[in-house]
Amino acid sequence: MKNKVLAISLFAAFAGNAVAQSSVTMYGIVDAGIVHESGGRTGSVTKLTSGIGSQSRFGFRGREDLGGGLSAIFNLEGGTTIDNGASTQGGLLFGRTALVGLEGGFGAIAMGRFFTPYFVTLSFVADPFATGFAGAATNLIPGLGLRNSNTVKYTSPVFGGFSGELAYTFGEIAGDNSAQRAIGAALAYKAGPLHVRIGHQNKNNDTAVLTGTSSAKNTMLAANYDFGVAKAYLGYGVNKGLNSAPLASANPLGSSILPTASTDSDNLLIGVALPMGANTVLASYIRKNDKTALNQDADQVAVGYLHALSKRTDLYTAYAYIRNRNGAGYVVGNGTESGSGNKAFNIGVRHTF
Repeated sequence: MKNKVLAISLFAAFAGNAVAQSSVTMYGIVDAGIVHESGGRTGSVTKLTSGIGSQSRFGFRGREDLGGGLSAIFNLEGGTTIDNGASTQGGLLFGRTALVGLEGGFGAIAMGRFFTPYFVTLSFVADPFATGFAGAATNLIPGLGLRNSNTVKYTSPVFGGFSGELAYTFGEIAGDNSAQRAIGAALAYKAGPLHVRIGHQNKNNDTAVLTGTSSAKNTMLAANYDFGVAKAYLGYGVNKGLNSAPLASANPLGSSILPTASTDSDNLLIGVALPMGANTVLASYIRKNDKTALNQDADQVAVGYLHALSKRTDLYTAYAYIRNRNGAGYVVGNGTESGSGNKAFNIGVRHTF
């Protein structure tokens, strides 16, 4: 009997120690609503859409304490569409995030698939809509560097409010290690109500059969400041080279002048978030300046309204309009879809768990 009691005690102590040293969390977002798009070549459309504000997802993240201040970390996250149950990111099971790495006093090293430093700068610092809803900044600001596979990323510790990231994406083209590779970096400063960050992405366009092409270079300087009664946002981006500013589709508005992806452009974003108890009003203005001879500029204005039913559930509505010039073909999308026209209205519900 004493041996049984001792064995049970030892097992309980071991189990308790294991629980204390490692943890796994399941989380996700379920988001769906009604979208009305107009101004497209094929006419207006009203549809039930998933992931309007935040792409619907499920994920697992975990950490194990290895001792000496070192931890093993992992994150697996997949996207799904609530309207039909399909997977996003081309059907990948964990297409949003798939990583494993180590974290300690030196910072963190992760390997796998995840957001690029450039996109984190755009989505989490510059854009009050967080690249979701009809007001998504990615309607006009390049989202090509959203996330990369086959990537190793180092994230530094925070020193006096400063932190940095450096990412390398393997091109994995036999015979040419530079083809299709990407290099990303970011430097951030965060203290009190101020958050400033600059992010950069350089993607080599060479393939196994096409070499000597120029790289796509995207740089974004972003900042936000929380005044309490309002949070102001500012972003300025520069895009140069082939595929630095790809279009969502060939000619969605049916313009007589064919829209052409710019190889030399810049973007300006000005935004604000106004919290009012359970309500939040969002607004932004984005200017797309095409510096090529075609001069296919565009402007987007967007407004949104969120009402929190609880800490995890909110109702939302949003509207955005893009004015295209000289045959530009930019369309209003949302957190999951690229859009079909230059105007869009959203209304829906979002729940996090």
